[in-house]
Amino acid sequence: MGPATVHGRCAPGFAGVREAFERNFREHGDIGAAVAVTLDGETVVDLWGGHADAAGTRAWERDTLVNVYSTSKGMTALCAHLLVDRGELDLDAPVARYWPEFGQAGKRDIPVRWLLSHRAGLIAPREPLPAGCAYDWDGVCASLAAAAPWWEPGTAQGYHAVTFGYLVGEVVRRITGQSLGTFLRGEITGPLGAGVFIGTPAEEHARCADMVGQLDEARLAAQFPGGVPRPPFRALSDHPLAVVMLALTSIPTGDVNSAAYRSAEIPAGNAHAGARGLATVYGALAGGRLVGPATLEAMRRSQSLPGERDLTMDALAPAGREHRWGLGYMLNHQGQAGPNPGAFGHGGAGGSFAFADPENRLSFAYTMNKYGGGTTGDDPRSRGLVRAVYRALEGTRG
Repeated sequence: MGPATVHGRCAPGFAGVREAFERNFREHGDIGAAVAVTLDGETVVDLWGGHADAAGTRAWERDTLVNVYSTSKGMTALCAHLLVDRGELDLDAPVARYWPEFGQAGKRDIPVRWLLSHRAGLIAPREPLPAGCAYDWDGVCASLAAAAPWWEPGTAQGYHAVTFGYLVGEVVRRITGQSLGTFLRGEITGPLGAGVFIGTPAEEHARCADMVGQLDEARLAAQFPGGVPRPPFRALSDHPLAVVMLALTSIPTGDVNSAAYRSAEIPAGNAHAGARGLATVYGALAGGRLVGPATLEAMRRSQSLPGERDLTMDALAPAGREHRWGLGYMLNHQGQAGPNPGAFGHGGAGGSFAFADPENRLSFAYTMNKYGGGTTGDDPRSRGLVRAVYRALEGTRG
């Protein structure tokens, strides 16, 4: 393949974002990608380029969708907060108020907010689940309802990489009678005209780019000569990598480029979206058009203790940094979402990243199909784009 052709537009003053986007293809090996930025509800950056497949046979188009992995969590959390804003969901109520079966195995008093802030201790079911189980919503939810937590709920935070979507999604389903993906489309992305799906309809599959690459288990294996351990584990102390392997592999999802995966609802990690669609949603959020001021402030209020580490993230990077969670969102304490500490959003495995910056009335989204960095917004591709956005914003405001 030759150099990627970049399409789209930037508003005056934002040409540096295009330069950073082009640099991602030249220097960071992007195959296909898109970036979008809104300011005061108007799109100021809408760029796309490259290819939707590894072979370079399909161009990345303006409406291309791609699996954004855990960037999905921001959309899933938003569904819950919409219900909070409407008075239909109380974050301090026990989950069992809405989902009675959840109260088994010592979980009767776990509040909803601990699901959103990764403090429930439910990173995986207690029993191994078979291949393809991720597509069995009722089966996974029944397993989680029956499971005892892996640590005392509320005492620690540990990223619920896959279970987050089932846990939050089932609460939404119990209140609304709709699946998470149906509710998202009907109440948020559909009215906004945003290209974001959890449970992508078959007629939209032709728009989907193929992911190229996957989680680098070889890197994990290199840390432990005995190789990457596999569940089942009886306790997190069974192996230094038990927590991350439980969180990532206990609910197998299968081929992420398959029609079955694209059609399924796995709300923690299989939204298929375009950068413009994600930026549209976060732009509406930043502009106060989806939830009221009190709900918006609660969404980005830290649920982490000062200096608290994340059990799952630490297992991935033992020398890693502090992780600070809001209610379903990554908080911007490391500058991955620019200079405003009040910005919030979510990243996805592979490198996608999207966030809202309410103080600057700005939203940002980057999507791509070359699997690269982790879920924390620290991929050099998104970092470079975010820096360019805020340099442009500073320049336009003089």
